[in-house]
Amino acid sequence: MTVTGRGFATLPASDLERAKSWYAENLGLKPAQEVDGGVVYDMAEGTKVFLFTSSGKPSGTHTQVSFEVEDVEAEVRGMKSHGVQFEEYDLPGFKTEGSIVTDANGKGAWLHDSEGNLIAISERLPF
Repeated sequence: MTVTGRGFATLPASDLERAKSWYAENLGLKPAQEVDGGVVYDMAEGTKVFLFTSSGKPSGTHTQVSFEVEDVEAEVRGMKSHGVQFEEYDLPGFKTEGSIVTDANGKGAWLHDSEGNLIAISERLPF
């Protein structure tokens, strides 16, 4: 078997309506399509994110999806002003300053959505 189709992120939601509201209010995303059990968000360059109703719980311990933004610092400031809390890290080679990690790939910040999924916002990555 050879996989040749698209890949897309899938994120569980215990309360789909709450999650849709969170994604609209905090990330500015609107569903492109509503399907049985979930919603699809169309992203740049043909990528998609599927947010689906699930009774399972996300671990929240690793990044489940990363969204590219033009200006990480401005997005963090704006989201914080609306009450969004960002993760803070202090690890060797990975330390936040003002909720933002800066490394050789650029800047990024991590936060949990309304459902406990760990998501990242970052500058465009070099891949």
